[in-house]
Amino acid sequence: MVIEHDSDMGFDVNRVGHESVSNVIRLAGQRIRQARSEKKWTRQELSRHSGVSQRYLAHLESGEGNTSLGLLYRVACALDVSVEALVRVDDPMSTEVAEMSVLYRRADDAIRADVRQLLGSFRHPGTKGERICLIGLRGAGKSTLGGRLARDLDLPFMELNHDIEAIADMPVAEIFDFYGLEGYRRLEAQALSAIVSNSGGLILAAGGGIVSEQSTWTTLMAHFHTVWIKASPVEHMERVRVQGDLRPMAGNAFAMTQLLDILKSRESAYSRAEYVLDTSGKSVETSQQELYDLVVSNKLLGTSCIRS
Repeated sequence: MVIEHDSDMGFDVNRVGHESVSNVIRLAGQRIRQARSEKKWTRQELSRHSGVSQRYLAHLESGEGNTSLGLLYRVACALDVSVEALVRVDDPMSTEVAEMSVLYRRADDAIRADVRQLLGSFRHPGTKGERICLIGLRGAGKSTLGGRLARDLDLPFMELNHDIEAIADMPVAEIFDFYGLEGYRRLEAQALSAIVSNSGGLILAAGGGIVSEQSTWTTLMAHFHTVWIKASPVEHMERVRVQGDLRPMAGNAFAMTQLLDILKSRESAYSRAEYVLDTSGKSVETSQQELYDLVVSNKLLGTSCIRS
């Protein structure tokens, strides 16, 4: 195969299998038009962003004649796509692949590491095993529903805070007093790693703030099927009261405002869970059945969880 370079570091496509190259040029033209359309750009706007003349763009989008690799690269950069996405024989731009590629390139190192770890778990499907973790704010029903689900599935039930207390040999409230939030987060990560290393199938209820520490949340998502148990803010508060835990409300006239702020700050992280169960306005029994149905219908534990 002979490739002749031109002055713009492009190539003479007519020397490389005319029919196949013509198809690639046509594909590139179609994909450039599609990407430009998705950005709602006119050809004039693409010209301004890429520094490529409108006349050349018209020529390129029509899929006619030769093309320069250098100019094609400038157009791809302006459209925020890769040259590969424009010329591949399959059609990555008709799927989410192109968009995900762009988002990944824009992400910082922490998010990229998060993505790699999550995708790595799909490469090894057994990583999550028969492990399910319930997340959400205090009062959502994680402990109640987690215990009931564990009985339904004949699996152990664990609350991460209990393991944290065992490691520290003191109650959670004292952990915060002695070590502060940063110390608690370190113990939380340590407890989760121990569970991942030493436990098989189980149902885990995690603290509401576990999503605040990126690396711990990433580990959790990689090794557990995650379910966000959510409820209305009013129900969160009422359930905590019923449990006899007055910490969020005692002497605090702004407790609801603070709860709403916490929920808002964590909502985007919670929404990254694989599944969501809204318990608002539902009895415990109804939510229990819906959670069980969610596990079965999505085959989170294969077929082993189906009642005989």
